[in-house]
Amino acid sequence: MSFIKKHYEKILLGAVLFGLFAVLLYLPFRISQDRQNLRDIVSGIIRTKGKPLPPLDMSALDDALTRVQSSFDLEDSFEKTNRLFNPMQWQRTPDGRWIENRTGKEIGPDAVRVTKIVPLYYILRLESVEPATSFSPARYVVSIEQQDAPIAPERRPRRHYLSVGEHDAALSLISVTGPADNPQVVVQVIASGDQVSLTMKKPYSTVTGHAADLFYPPENKHWYDQRVGAMINLDRNDYKVVVIEQNEVVLFAQTNQRKTTLQYQP
Repeated sequence: MSFIKKHYEKILLGAVLFGLFAVLLYLPFRISQDRQNLRDIVSGIIRTKGKPLPPLDMSALDDALTRVQSSFDLEDSFEKTNRLFNPMQWQRTPDGRWIENRTGKEIGPDAVRVTKIVPLYYILRLESVEPATSFSPARYVVSIEQQDAPIAPERRPRRHYLSVGEHDAALSLISVTGPADNPQVVVQVIASGDQVSLTMKKPYSTVTGHAADLFYPPENKHWYDQRVGAMINLDRNDYKVVVIEQNEVVLFAQTNQRKTTLQYQP
């Protein structure tokens, strides 16, 4: 015990040195083990087979490719459905209704409908014969009916009393042949110079114009028997009928000088 007390420092130092010597002997084995562990880790990473990747989802790209390959009419889409670049106009009628003006032809002259077109005739008729007397030769009553006259009273038949060789402002009686009760007369129209033949049963007629009936749905307006030169009012604007043909009517706007052709489809 006394030995230990005298030499405990040496004994403690010897124990420490022995421990250090043991650690030095253990270090090579430890280093070798760590190196092997590192080699195993590296080898495991390099040689490990990864899991197969899931198949790529190409549906979005396929849809985009399909849209690119298919044609798309932007003009048609903007015209029919777009309301930013092509806002609709709404027109209020006198009775308070609202009309959607989608194409620009629901109101105004383009919306006028031609419901009827009839021909207008220039007609000459041999109506009667006044027999000759001892004081005067036979007189022939020839009527003129001008259906396209601008004034209504002038459209009624007007009678002209003529003997052979006589004339007035409208007609000249050239000749008369045949029996007295059914003669054939030849008259000359002064305005045109044309000569035509008439009998009691066979008048002369030719088309000199047309009349039309018009209808405007937005205001529920009707115009009957309209002739060239007639004026109609649409949406507080005046339009003049400038042409009436067999299958069309032309309106002339007084505000902007624009012509609108309306087709007639019986």
